[in-house]
Amino acid sequence: MNADEPGDDSTASDETFHPLGDEWQDDLEDVLDDTEYDTELGMEMGRDAMRVTKGDLSEEEFHERYHEDVMEEFGEDERPIASPDDIDEESESLLSSLTGDESRREVLKKGAAGAGFASLGWGAVDQQEPEQPAVEDPGEVHPDEDATQWGMTIDLEHCDGCLSCVTACNAEHQWDEGANWMYVLAFEDGNVESPEPDEYESVHDFNYLVRPCQHCTDAPCEKVCPTTARHTRDDGGLVLTDYEVCIGCRYCQVACPYGVNYFQWDEPDVEREELSEEGVYDYRDRPVSRRAPRGVMSKCVFDPARQDGNHGEELVGTTACEQACPPSVIQFGDMNNPNSDPQRYDENPARARTLIRVSTGLPSPDDLPSMLEGVDSNLDAVTEAVDGLTEDSIALAVAVQLTQEDYEEEAPAGDTLPDQEQTILDVVSVLQDHGLDLTSEETLSQLGLTVDQFEGPSEDVEVSDNADVAQERFEDYIDAPEERFELLEGIGTNPNVTYLGTQPGPNAHQVEGPTSYEEVDMLDRRQEALDDQTVGLGLRDD
Repeated sequence: MNADEPGDDSTASDETFHPLGDEWQDDLEDVLDDTEYDTELGMEMGRDAMRVTKGDLSEEEFHERYHEDVMEEFGEDERPIASPDDIDEESESLLSSLTGDESRREVLKKGAAGAGFASLGWGAVDQQEPEQPAVEDPGEVHPDEDATQWGMTIDLEHCDGCLSCVTACNAEHQWDEGANWMYVLAFEDGNVESPEPDEYESVHDFNYLVRPCQHCTDAPCEKVCPTTARHTRDDGGLVLTDYEVCIGCRYCQVACPYGVNYFQWDEPDVEREELSEEGVYDYRDRPVSRRAPRGVMSKCVFDPARQDGNHGEELVGTTACEQACPPSVIQFGDMNNPNSDPQRYDENPARARTLIRVSTGLPSPDDLPSMLEGVDSNLDAVTEAVDGLTEDSIALAVAVQLTQEDYEEEAPAGDTLPDQEQTILDVVSVLQDHGLDLTSEETLSQLGLTVDQFEGPSEDVEVSDNADVAQERFEDYIDAPEERFELLEGIGTNPNVTYLGTQPGPNAHQVEGPTSYEEVDMLDRRQEALDDQTVGLGLRDD
């Protein structure tokens, strides 16, 4: 796309600006046509909101360019210029002016939130390197690196496509079937292929994309919302929708590059009385979680009720999808804390997966002393006497000790990697207390943890050399992803989801995975439930 220069009043209505491609963009335009709101305004604002994140248009220019039109269309312009502000009571005047005595949801026209499309579309529009910004980079919405920023690292190569994350998200938030807040998509793109769903040797032969909301630090969906219903919460940087303020104009759906917004066009399957108050409202007493009411936008929320402690302190720093994932490929936590699960996993996925696997196979450090009673303090005797201890598992445990890192920051609440690491270190400590010398040349050699060039006494070997050998052991033990990426990295949204594994190419399209949505009583296409209408990223198979 050749974007207009800032200040040019011409539109790009005939051009494809949306990263998900022509068909998706055309569907969005049809969606806006089914509302009472200005379709052309919504499409133009969506286009220019993405230009702001790319640095091609300043926040101030964007706000000024559309201020009069937004005032004329909605009666008020509550859009943030640089950072989100909490909505105040005066915003209710906007809702009253639009709806009168009627419920604001009753005035909305029923319509789809976006039809399915064949291509995954990630980067289908702008695969080239981003151009030099035409304006000064507006910077991040939340530049404070000391503040918590909730996000995820997702390991696609170890995903098994079981859809447990999808079903757990639905169980917790109770969105209508097919209006998925979480998707696991098996794909192929011409360069990478996935097997037939009934002809594969391993579920890991498939290529996957796990797709929640990206909770962008600079979210274009927020920039177009006339009411501040869509906003970025200061605490944790969560991008949320206030259900009592949203008027259902669906402009946020146009401006979202990732296709993660859903319009609740009919009465929800789950009635309001079935939702717990502590699950719906966050600490500000704003309704931002669980399924949306009729006529309102919704999406993945990273569980603000959990992060606020509404369900107990033990669930702070967790999400339903993360806890439900059998292979632990979803790592949720504070992206600004190097000691958090997602950052530790991202920094060294081979070591992180070793922690996950080894910690569950070792005997409990509390039970191990009694298991070692009467056992000689040598490696062969220990491995023969104790189930769960082999030369390989002990070698990996010692490798964890050799690569232990001291962090200035405490591990955030809800994180599991620090606990798994501590379990392993406790086992090593028990073995050492038993008299097993895990630092001797002889034992390290038997464990395969000696430096290849080692010829002299142990004091001649640098600690870093042992750590390098330990890292090689992790990488021999686990097939760590070689590729790291963010979705649509070049458009400047600064997403807070990092992926490890194969990145879908511009021709990526969904194929059947090893587990079908029907097998887990879910839908991946909303139109199956709504008479050919859809409110989700319901992708058609080629």
